[in-house]
Amino acid sequence: MIVPRCFANQDVGVFGLARTGISAARALIAGGARVFAWDDGEDSHRAAAELGVRVQGFETWPWERLGALILSPGVPLTYPAPHAAVSAARNADVEVIGDMELFARGLHASTSVPPLVAITGTNGKSTTTALIGHMLSSCGYTAEIGGNIGKPVLDLNMPGPRTAYVLEVSSYQVELSPGLQPDVAVLTNLSPDHLDRHGTMENYAEIKARLLQQTKSGGTACIGVDDSCSAAIHSRFAACEGRETIPVSVGKVLGRGVFVLDGILYEAQASNTAKITDLRNAARLPGAHNWQNAALAYAATRGLVQNRQAIADAIASFPGLPHRIEDVGRIGKTRFINDSKATNADAAERAFKCFGDIFWIAGGRQKSGGIASLAPYFQRIRKAYLIGEAAEEFAHTLGEVPHERCGTLDRAVVAAAHDAQLSNSGAPVVLLSPACASFDQFKDYEQRGDSFRALVRELSIYSMREAS
Repeated sequence: MIVPRCFANQDVGVFGLARTGISAARALIAGGARVFAWDDGEDSHRAAAELGVRVQGFETWPWERLGALILSPGVPLTYPAPHAAVSAARNADVEVIGDMELFARGLHASTSVPPLVAITGTNGKSTTTALIGHMLSSCGYTAEIGGNIGKPVLDLNMPGPRTAYVLEVSSYQVELSPGLQPDVAVLTNLSPDHLDRHGTMENYAEIKARLLQQTKSGGTACIGVDDSCSAAIHSRFAACEGRETIPVSVGKVLGRGVFVLDGILYEAQASNTAKITDLRNAARLPGAHNWQNAALAYAATRGLVQNRQAIADAIASFPGLPHRIEDVGRIGKTRFINDSKATNADAAERAFKCFGDIFWIAGGRQKSGGIASLAPYFQRIRKAYLIGEAAEEFAHTLGEVPHERCGTLDRAVVAAAHDAQLSNSGAPVVLLSPACASFDQFKDYEQRGDSFRALVRELSIYSMREAS
């Protein structure tokens, strides 16, 4: 556990008691703080009380003496309107921060400050984070991987002699972490996402860029430059002194930077270009989107690992990431792919590029733009199985594409598996790539993906019994 002692003997408020909130409360108490906490849901109240937290409505907190409000990243900070707890903090002149900021302050007070790599962006950041962690672990570091990728950052271990921290940082977390100063910051790409939280694409991009701005003097910013927003951010930062800026591209030759052509990873410096590895040999990194992830991960680790071949070997041995184009089984001729982490159309597009003859399970809580951008791939869909709040809107967008309103994931899996097995396709794929948030029916994309995996397992067991 990372123990922040910056609020020792002070009162601190924690609003939101999901994973990060409980983690923050535990760490604060370990650091000597007195914690008041609240959550609109009651399930977490007991867990917080067992830690020694004073669980009571935020309206009754002693705001006049609180040292800080630790806000869950999912609670609105500014747009469309600040949550009432945020307004109460501002009225009392209490700073509002998140668990990432507590981590930064706890780490800053440590006797040894290890390297910190922070990854943000719209798509690919979880795979890039996991891949960087795997590469560093393979090359002699003790990689502590967490943040938005799953493990709360304050639950990571305190630094040792060869520790390196690798953190996925969401836009929500960037907003709440003004003191997070990575040695290496990575921006994967930018496309419209979370606009219900940030208002405009310009606001969203600016918050993502803030993480790069906070990179330590002498540090490195690695930026995917294949979309216009990220390319503009790269141009802005490349013109500033104080940190190295490395552009990364797939399909475009760069005079300086890291790029991929036809699956081959290259590193270009001022005087020469070196071939690093053939990414087509990395079985768990299929498709151009994963080549971008690998190129960004390579750029991020080059300052920490000098042996290029060791990095290339680590890329090839990457085991893959759960819920991201994850092969979870085969029943007869049908493959089942769990891509639950595809919470927007851009992310789902990456899976569509990998497969044909798709029996597509989609839907949930719709994000801005819906699935209209996927129209060029509709010809790959044999049939769509629609679930959740977005079902009607998705049905309208699909038009003449065969589709069925299933409502729930369990019905969709059964229907898709049945149709795929009876189809004339030689290699059908049942693809869960929802292009939606999960919060209408699941607590997060992980629970959605785990449910899909369990449903496939049940189908597999049933099929074996039928065959016997």
